[in-house]
Amino acid sequence: MSKLVIATRESRLAMWQAQHVKALLEQRGHEVSLLGMTTKGDQILDRSLSKVGGKGLFVKELEVALEQGQADLAVHSLKDVPMDLPEGFALACVMEREDPRDAFVSPRFAALDELPQGAVVGTSSLRRVVLLRAQRPDLRIEPLRGNLDTRLRKLDEGHYDAIVLAAAGLKRLGLAQRIRAVFEPELMLPAAGQGALGIEVRADRQDVIDILAPFAHRTTWLAVAAERAVSRAMGGSCSMPLAAYATVAGDVVQLRAAWGDPDGQVPLVRAQAAGAVADLDRAAELGTGVAGQLRAAGAH
Repeated sequence: MSKLVIATRESRLAMWQAQHVKALLEQRGHEVSLLGMTTKGDQILDRSLSKVGGKGLFVKELEVALEQGQADLAVHSLKDVPMDLPEGFALACVMEREDPRDAFVSPRFAALDELPQGAVVGTSSLRRVVLLRAQRPDLRIEPLRGNLDTRLRKLDEGHYDAIVLAAAGLKRLGLAQRIRAVFEPELMLPAAGQGALGIEVRADRQDVIDILAPFAHRTTWLAVAAERAVSRAMGGSCSMPLAAYATVAGDVVQLRAAWGDPDGQVPLVRAQAAGAVADLDRAAELGTGVAGQLRAAGAH
């Protein structure tokens, strides 16, 4: 058995995720400790991620800890992990997915349809912005940064009439009661990887990769591989208003994607495909094909 160090952000949700992986490893006899870190993405809260460097700001410091041998693995929300990892790093494990959907959270209104005209909705996700506008172009959509607790506090202080968050984070922190409604994927297609945990390691740490192998969830990994391939083929970052969501039935993956214009000049573009998928490479091919459909329909 091994002594392992997990690098993690220090937000409450990130610590829950790291503790979850720690407990699973300890059940198998490993000795595990946590290395809590504050990333640049946690520090810059006055600007949208798309303007300050993207989702990689949430993982860079953790990758440095892996590279320098301070940590053996890093636990991430997969939707925060860039589509292409730096050379020398690998995604060793994708764990079983929590609820991938978006949640509508409001102290006064039970659903999006109940919001009055001109109501203020908080989100800093360009994906959510374009999908919300497609349903309710009358709403005022305002930026909302910070960890989950900070976002809820800003809502409770009256800065917003409602906010949209990932259902998975609320459920993991025991805050499911804050969810007034969940958006079905037909209305709010999730982000690539939303609700799934990914574990990153140095590519040369085969010992750690082998230790993590029992925690990999094949169905989730195939689905998110297809989703992330859409984003990769589109040059995806958090400055891209892109959604991608796959479901798996048997050996068939059904993948749907949507792209929107953040300036509202181009109608929402949607694409989908389904196919038999036996491995991650085939899942990625499916995603690349759907990205091609999006571009052919006007996405850029």
